[in-house]
Amino acid sequence: MIQPVRVVVWLVEGTWQGCLDEAAQILPPDAQVALLHVTPSDVSEITEAATAGLLGRASRAHRPTGHFEDVADDEASEILRTAATRLGRESTELVHRRGRVEREVVGAVAEGVDLLVVARDGDRSRLGPHSLGHATRFVVDHAPCPVLLVWPDEAPGIESIPPPPAHHTPHRPHREGP
Repeated sequence: MIQPVRVVVWLVEGTWQGCLDEAAQILPPDAQVALLHVTPSDVSEITEAATAGLLGRASRAHRPTGHFEDVADDEASEILRTAATRLGRESTELVHRRGRVEREVVGAVAEGVDLLVVARDGDRSRLGPHSLGHATRFVVDHAPCPVLLVWPDEAPGIESIPPPPAHHTPHRPHREGP
């Protein structure tokens, strides 16, 4: 018996809609889909450090613990619910992880996933390697499964490729003899 394709769609703020729409177009109807959102573990640490710096260390005593984590969890849940509704599949799994984003994504697809769908999240005004952010580049390089890399909106034209450096000469094949 052939098992259905297992697909993870990585949802990132600012690009998830295009990523999800592309996945919806290419996925077979029987695919098992998991929507993945990762909250960076350093968000609460940075926010708390900034608050302490602005308001003083004593401000921690007046702030409920876990406040920033609760806000991040609520935002992640909202993105996952909205994405599941947009995808329109009944048995979509919603996965929220927290940690180093790139490592959490690779960990989520490490076992039994047939395809990871990822959106470009860097410079989307031109073709090329800068169209991938740091975490996405890591995921593309380390994912132990095939990766579908999509443009979250319309891809730029081929004219967006920078010209070769002025000192660059095209490679000419070596010929032996006269």
